[in-house]
Amino acid sequence: MTQRLRSRQQFQAVMAGAPVAKTPHFALHRAALDVVVEGKPLFPVADAWLGVLLPKRWARRAVTRNAIRRQIYEVARHQPAALPQAAWVVRLRSEFSRKQFVSATSDALKRAVRLELEQLLSRAMLPKAVAPLEARDVV
Repeated sequence: MTQRLRSRQQFQAVMAGAPVAKTPHFALHRAALDVVVEGKPLFPVADAWLGVLLPKRWARRAVTRNAIRRQIYEVARHQPAALPQAAWVVRLRSEFSRKQFVSATSDALKRAVRLELEQLLSRAMLPKAVAPLEARDVV
């Protein structure tokens, strides 16, 4: 089972590093679980931690942000290879075209989000030997 990031400190700790994988609309950040703040572990349970960052700048309507958020958690939950034990943040980094996806909750938007998220998570699961390729792998 995946834990969810809750506090500002948790999000800041994960976002401090560069993204480990990118797609046209999303970036994936990762941090180790050994972060300690004021003598307490920031991630007390050894599990995969997942957070979602969807700025209003890139998804103006709340219904769109909520639909994307639900897709992110569902894709992570049904991923064939479970997320490794680490803290992860999926960040929306550009807007889905409102001309192409007129409805905020259309099936077409959900399919596009799901497909891109599957690509993002599969890139993050690549072996470390291929890691340098990820940095320039912006499709």
